[in-house]
Amino acid sequence: MSMRHSGIGMTSQRTRMRMVERLREQGITDERVLTVMNTIPRHLFVEEALSSRAYDDVALPINFGQTISSPWTVARMTELLRANSSLGKVLEIGTGSGYQTAVLAQLAQEVYSIERIGSLLTRTRIRLRELRINNIHLRHADGLLGFPEVAPFDSIMMTAVTTQVPESLLEQLMIGGRIVYPKGSQKQNLCVIEHTSQGFIETILDEVKFVPILSGVISK
Repeated sequence: MSMRHSGIGMTSQRTRMRMVERLREQGITDERVLTVMNTIPRHLFVEEALSSRAYDDVALPINFGQTISSPWTVARMTELLRANSSLGKVLEIGTGSGYQTAVLAQLAQEVYSIERIGSLLTRTRIRLRELRINNIHLRHADGLLGFPEVAPFDSIMMTAVTTQVPESLLEQLMIGGRIVYPKGSQKQNLCVIEHTSQGFIETILDEVKFVPILSGVISK
């Protein structure tokens, strides 16, 4: 897999390096994740008017009522999903801007990503194609149903908040795999669900803020 990089003037790489240093200071320890985030041009995943804020530690709007998560959130969720081991086949629920998808693609063998908003997915598909990331499979569908045709998955990431993971997704996670997702409603926390031979074990972690997960599919 290869990626074409472009920057804003001469400062883009320097700005990414500052972002990575800040992530280290904020407690991100997975160097593989940090290395990947140092290479991906995050400013290409936000609206041009907001590109100067792309590397700030904030979530930014990407139209259609959706957001691109803050760099810390992306790094933390990816770190939790990896758990210091290689990622095989990953399912992402909520493609959004495609930035988290691009990060996962550099660390996984294959990424299957589902987005319910057709117009958003069309933009993201073009963006990822321009970056020449070749191990991503995008689908316009209801993410709550998962991707049963290619299940089971080594890991699943949900990028919108829910009060509980649907049974349909738990069934698509192989034993030894994990799900990382934001749980809650008003108060939200990152959670990790591990699928063991004895069942599912959930661990509640950092406080976060995400848009709610929605069912169904819309074309625009």
